[in-house]
Amino acid sequence: MKRLIALRAGLFGLLLLSQAAFAAGDFAVVLSKKAKFDEVRENAVMAIENRGMKIDHQSYIADMLERTGRDIGLTRQVYLRGDQIQFCKADLSRAMMEADPRNMVFCPFIINIYVTPDKPDVVNVAYRKPLAPGANKASKKALADIEKMLHEIAREALQ
Repeated sequence: MKRLIALRAGLFGLLLLSQAAFAAGDFAVVLSKKAKFDEVRENAVMAIENRGMKIDHQSYIADMLERTGRDIGLTRQVYLRGDQIQFCKADLSRAMMEADPRNMVFCPFIINIYVTPDKPDVVNVAYRKPLAPGANKASKKALADIEKMLHEIAREALQ
C-alpha cells in the first residue's frame, strides 16, 4: 500500500513538472530583426494607434532595471534598450471578459520591445500569449482574436 501511494505521488509530481515545463516554454512570442530600436518602437506605436486604440501607459523597463540595479548592488545589464507599451481594445476586451470574467488577467494588452547586450543590432518585439487552459469556446475564440491582433502589431513593428 505504501508503495502504491509513493508511486501515485511520484506520478503526480511528474505530471506537475511536465505541465510546468510546457507552460514555461510557451508563454511568449518573440519576433526579431536587425533594425533600429527607435524605428521599431515608433512602428509599434503607429500599429496600435492605427487600429483606433489608445496607449494607456509606457514603461521604460531597461531604464528602471539600470536605476534600481545600482541601488541594490546588481550591475549586470539585461537590456541595452527595453520598453513596454500597454493598450486596450474595447471590443476584444469586452468579448474576452464576457466569455469568462477571469480573463481580466490578460488586460491590458502589452507589446514589449527590447535589445539585449549580446545582440545589440537585433530588436525583439514580444508579447504574452493569452493562454487559458480549459477555456470555454467563446473564451478560446476571444483569446485567439487577441493573439492574432498582438501578432499583427508585432509584425508591423518590425517592418
